[in-house]
Amino acid sequence: MSVRHLPAVTAAALLVGIAFAAPAAASVQQTAAITGMTSGRLGPTLTALVGLLGVVIGGLALGRVGRIGTAAGRRAAIVAVVSGLVGLVLGTWFAATAGGGPGTGNGIVGAWAAMVLGVISVVLGGLVLNRSRHASRIG
Repeated sequence: MSVRHLPAVTAAALLVGIAFAAPAAASVQQTAAITGMTSGRLGPTLTALVGLLGVVIGGLALGRVGRIGTAAGRRAAIVAVVSGLVGLVLGTWFAATAGGGPGTGNGIVGAWAAMVLGVISVVLGGLVLNRSRHASRIG
């Protein structure tokens, strides 16, 4: 399988996981469900969005490594790596400081999403940097 399909495969895996986890989560009775955006969810959600931005930029740059200049590819790769590291570090910090589990309003799910997206973003950015380095040697 090509690396270009990694974002699509990751998104499909997340959707399948959510689809199978929803019935199991629905059977658990909660006394007080927290809904809406709480102060504990805001930081991890924004951090997950930063990681998602890195995944999008890294995926687009990976698909265009041969067609765009090496300087533009390297800039996109650096943005992907930096945003991935921000998502990974802050997601880890939010997960470590969150009290309670999913559904408590403390942002643990957003923190885990930020960590996963951060790792994917760093890997994609690293692949783009590696390919642009090899492209500059060949060309």
